[in-house]
Amino acid sequence: MNRTIELIKTIYEIKQLEDFDEPQIALAGRSNVGKSSLVNRLAGRKKLAKISSKPGKTRSLNYYRVNPDGYFLVDLPGYGYAKCSKTERDKWAKLIEAYISGNARLKAVAVLLDCRLSPQKIDLELTSYLGSLGIPIIPVLTKADKPKQRDRARLQNQWQDILQQDRAPVLFSSKTGMGESKLWEILTEYAAS
Repeated sequence: MNRTIELIKTIYEIKQLEDFDEPQIALAGRSNVGKSSLVNRLAGRKKLAKISSKPGKTRSLNYYRVNPDGYFLVDLPGYGYAKCSKTERDKWAKLIEAYISGNARLKAVAVLLDCRLSPQKIDLELTSYLGSLGIPIIPVLTKADKPKQRDRARLQNQWQDILQQDRAPVLFSSKTGMGESKLWEILTEYAAS
């Protein structure tokens, strides 16, 4: 299928949140996990989502419409690494919480996890929080072209056990395209549910 992704709306404050009719899948992850690179890879364009050498540049909710499927990928601000004030981080947390809680259109959250790192406390907290809200989690191990195959498999198994899911996390590389078609398949499946 020939999909396109376009940026429809950028939201910086809770009062800017609006109710879209289309299903949504949020993208969440640490500030340096590669969310913008993933969006650009899925879009087939290098400059749709801004990429910076300084983690934490996504400071807004970015709504990307996936055509012709008719759902949104919503890129959330990164967490845990960005060099910014506590006030700024608290503002992001409140914006994310306002977006997630009570959002009937939110079908799942794709949680991006660095394939080079063992499970991090901050990622475990996020997945636990989403689980407590009953929001389905799509685990995506990014930068999967970097570690050895056995290390990737070990981390996949760890996260599958932690999340108690039947399906192993998707191995994804925005550099090589590894896992791209599998991720599209899963995103579309959840959007249609």
